[in-house]
Amino acid sequence: MKPELQVGIIGSGGIGRHYINMFKKCSGGRIVAAADVSEGALSEVAKMDKDIERFTDYRKMLKERKLDAVAVCTPNKLHCDPTLDALNAGLHVIVEKPMAANAKDAEKMCKTAKKAKKLLMIGFQCRFQPTAQFIRNAVDAGELGKILYVRCQAMRRRGIPSWGMFGRKDIQGGGAMIDVGVHILEMAHYMIGKPVPVEADGSCFTYIGNREPDALCSWGKWDHKTYTVEDLAVGMLRFDNGARLVIESSFAAHIEKDVSNVTIMGEKGGATTEPPMLFRDELGHMVNITPAYVGNYDCFQYKVQHFIDCVRDGKKCEAPGEDGLMVQRMLDAIYASAESGKVVKI
Repeated sequence: MKPELQVGIIGSGGIGRHYINMFKKCSGGRIVAAADVSEGALSEVAKMDKDIERFTDYRKMLKERKLDAVAVCTPNKLHCDPTLDALNAGLHVIVEKPMAANAKDAEKMCKTAKKAKKLLMIGFQCRFQPTAQFIRNAVDAGELGKILYVRCQAMRRRGIPSWGMFGRKDIQGGGAMIDVGVHILEMAHYMIGKPVPVEADGSCFTYIGNREPDALCSWGKWDHKTYTVEDLAVGMLRFDNGARLVIESSFAAHIEKDVSNVTIMGEKGGATTEPPMLFRDELGHMVNITPAYVGNYDCFQYKVQHFIDCVRDGKKCEAPGEDGLMVQRMLDAIYASAESGKVVKI
């Protein structure tokens, strides 16, 4: 029997505590230490599991506690340094999405992992969803033929987080695109085979979050006075294989209801994620193919178990740092295009 992985959490806020719960449901690894600058966050960890050792400085945790791996769950801007420090300390790392605040940091993280010969995995759980796996398998099998066009939507009618620092660009790096758009973007990019992006054209709009809320919202009021990110972001990406991808993402938009969907159009067929369907021409007819069952499991738990299996058993990682770097370059380019008003080369 291989020993359990001893894992530390860096950043013990909501997502960090979710990792603690997920590790308890997985086999082969457990959370033994947690670090956060907030005593309040650490006290919440203590309520969950009093045996988890707590630190207010993650560097002290890395130095004093014997660990095999860490999960980096800090705000976006603070992903890079803890990841580099953990890798240089000889630990494997899973870092939450987006990989970093910018592609420059992401590239540094990948290079450090390679030099340290340690696993760097990105917390992209959406690619592990049963529907995403179903469509990825169809693409790999050639059922859709050459991919021509992809449309991604991660749209909230009114879903501005009323907690944390999601409205601060200096901490998060952006708003809807980098927070929720990244999920649908990475999943779509994964499903179509991860082609190399070559240019982007994007636009960002802020028109609701930076003023006093004037409509009831189930998420409650947000801090509009410190809100410096976009409500709505749209972008078009072109890949080296000629495919185009359009992404629409919003914290707040005047639409009927929230939408989360990917539509793929290929030469031989198409697909959607919501609902999971394939579209093909068969036997002289246009045919809609709906799977009777694609699976039913928690993709976040699957992600955590996959990380454990990769570290303990050498399983090939399905969300490596290099994927995170490509996604980060796409995000950076969309934001750069929005700021400059021009198409940006990647």
